[in-house]
Amino acid sequence: MALARLFLLLFPVSLASADEAIRTHPYSWRGILKMHLLYTSGPFIGVNIGTDLSDMLSPTQVVALLKAQNIRHLRLYDTDHAMLLALANSGIGITVSVPNDQLLGIGQSNATAAYRVARNIIAHVPATNITAIAVGSEFIHSALVASNLDSRIKVSTPHSSSIIIDSFPPSQSTGSYLMLNVYPYYDYMQSNVTIPLDYALFLHIRKTLTVDSNTLLHYTNVFDAAVNAAYFAMSYLNFINIPIVVTESADATLENANIYNSNLIKHVLNNTGTPKHPGVAVSTYIYELYNEDQRLGSVSEKNWGLFDANGVPIYILHLTGAGTVLAIDTTNQTFCVAKEGADKKMLQAALVGLVGPENYEPDNVVAHATYAFNAYYQKMGKASGTYDFGSIATVTTTNPSHGSCIFPGRNGTSVNGTTSSIV
Repeated sequence: MALARLFLLLFPVSLASADEAIRTHPYSWRGILKMHLLYTSGPFIGVNIGTDLSDMLSPTQVVALLKAQNIRHLRLYDTDHAMLLALANSGIGITVSVPNDQLLGIGQSNATAAYRVARNIIAHVPATNITAIAVGSEFIHSALVASNLDSRIKVSTPHSSSIIIDSFPPSQSTGSYLMLNVYPYYDYMQSNVTIPLDYALFLHIRKTLTVDSNTLLHYTNVFDAAVNAAYFAMSYLNFINIPIVVTESADATLENANIYNSNLIKHVLNNTGTPKHPGVAVSTYIYELYNEDQRLGSVSEKNWGLFDANGVPIYILHLTGAGTVLAIDTTNQTFCVAKEGADKKMLQAALVGLVGPENYEPDNVVAHATYAFNAYYQKMGKASGTYDFGSIATVTTTNPSHGSCIFPGRNGTSVNGTTSSIV
């Protein structure tokens, strides 16, 4: 009966039929729980994108930032139409989510699930590379089967690692997970100092709590212990070789976030694996791309981001030897451009007193404003407050230079006595 209740976490069937469903359900563990790693060539680092921002970049600007940072995997918390359109033909692998307010309807109706899949998934693939849906409904999978997309798009449910009552020693756990959210920060904060900070940050200095007495496996970080706890949980139920994708992981404190995320990226991309499964990829999505200033909760809940709302890095990750993902230092290569959709009369008014090119193609107010805004932004040393222009401009890491027209800010170019080439 305990196993039946555990099954219900992933598949909404009646308790009386759960034991039988475990053996016969057409979308059971071995069917659905083949995850991202089955269709990727190796471990990857992705990012989550929340949208509780007061002034978020446009979808096209978001995609430009993802490309600039070589981010090839993305998790959305919804199926935003504009974002999915902007991601079309980008090649970026996307995990979409079913919002909480839609779960009840989808869980109770095959027709509702089929409608949602048709509207939010089928309408976008294959141009938009949707690879997974984060939700635990059998009806979603049925709708994918009916659309012949079940082999392309996987369905699962993210679970907090806190479901595991005690992740150490990992071999004692009895839960089971597919998509796992791992936050060593919370383990550290709730441990009453029994978990050393360096153990939570991949610093490998102290060796407290590193040996599992049941298996004699050695652990150097909380992340591996949490993932291994899920592996042991599944093996306890006789399910083996099921991959795990960590759908959220981060550190909430600014002073430790850089250390944790930098070490996490290197740990994952080096294909270190875990002590139980060395060399087995544990692909991970970092939480999150942007600070969310409108997110409910404490100040710390609003500041998990790698970038601010303008796409400027909060800090520069230390990723020597860890490939190119998120490794681009954009602090000194940012540009100020006219916001997409900005009022043209306001752009024209803002040009008064600013220096622009005498001739410019395309010859329109948006192009002129973008050049002038950026010239001023670069001349003022990219100081805070020099890129807003009454909310009609924004900062981007995408270089607006084109052809022989080189915008100041590219590879150290400036406006101090030097102007760009004019097309």
